[in-house]
Amino acid sequence: MNFPILPGSTIGILGSGQLGRMLAIAARQLGYRVAVYSPDTDTPAGQVADVEAVGDYLDEERLADFAQRVSVLTFEFENVPSVASEVAAKHTIVRPAGSVLHITQERLREKTFLRDNGFPTTPFREVRTYADLHAAARDLGLPAVLKTASFGYDGKGQQKVYAQSDPAQVYANLGGAVGIYEAWVDFEKEISVVAARTADGQFAAFPVFENRHANHILDVTFVPAAIGPQLAKEAVDLAAGILEKLGVIGLLTVEMFVTKSGKLLVNELAPRTHNSGHLTLDACVTSQFEQQVRAVCCLPLGSTALRQPAAMANLLGHLWEKGEPHWAAALSDPHVKLHLYGKAEARKGRKMGHISACGRSVEAAIARVMAARERLLS
Repeated sequence: MNFPILPGSTIGILGSGQLGRMLAIAARQLGYRVAVYSPDTDTPAGQVADVEAVGDYLDEERLADFAQRVSVLTFEFENVPSVASEVAAKHTIVRPAGSVLHITQERLREKTFLRDNGFPTTPFREVRTYADLHAAARDLGLPAVLKTASFGYDGKGQQKVYAQSDPAQVYANLGGAVGIYEAWVDFEKEISVVAARTADGQFAAFPVFENRHANHILDVTFVPAAIGPQLAKEAVDLAAGILEKLGVIGLLTVEMFVTKSGKLLVNELAPRTHNSGHLTLDACVTSQFEQQVRAVCCLPLGSTALRQPAAMANLLGHLWEKGEPHWAAALSDPHVKLHLYGKAEARKGRKMGHISACGRSVEAAIARVMAARERLLS
């Protein structure tokens, strides 16, 4: 179905966090109505949507009713039970398809897809038993990373395994979940490519982002990444191949390692907008959120051109520990943009918002967002 879904139609979003919020704002700016569905009330996305539907992702009756009321359904995050997309697909168009969600929401399926289709990724082994853990360590060596196969993001469900680690404790930390043991990658940097593809095969990628993490959570992103043009082209080409092979209609983010030898390894896939792409709101002609709307509605994709070098810094819950941050101090630099997500409670490690800024150079943009974030506590 390649026909466009025009403004005035209703876009449904499964999930109602900050990604859904910014997606809903972009959709409404284009003239669409927005309905969000999640188990929660007064959510970041629900605050700006036309309709906030509340229901469990396993409630087939409520999901079916919701799907019948929208022209197209998309996702703000991938950890939605696959049954939800299956039920919705009986009543409306679902983009990306449930098959994409099925692969990308489970690390073993994702890594197997990448390996079997010739995309470079880290060597890995499935861990279901204590014996599997021993075999994986023997085959892939130490140190390594052991992750739960499902429901992992921002470092959750991950542990580094060392030669001196207690194997019994390492295995116990999985808590009975299926694990994936990945060989350690001595990487130089982490990058991401956010790209879109439509039902009629249009493809567009944003400039390559470079990402810096703190405590396994994205801390700062800047663009353009500090890599050469040939490596940037290779990264975009890799992303294009993955989107095509998966048959993505919508947005997909490809997280990659750049090894110290200058090679690319695909780390993770996310079938949605991405934290690293938030700076597109202020730095690019088209934001990643508008691009997702265009892609799932089969409209012409927007320009991904970068207006200026830019940087973004996440605002986590610890910034609220001593009270409300000093917003006026952060915004004393007129080039700084503040985006808050409407979350009622600040918790340590919780993403509450972000700050972004453009500059004459990447270094200038990074300096602006870092200084602005520091002023929040002044």
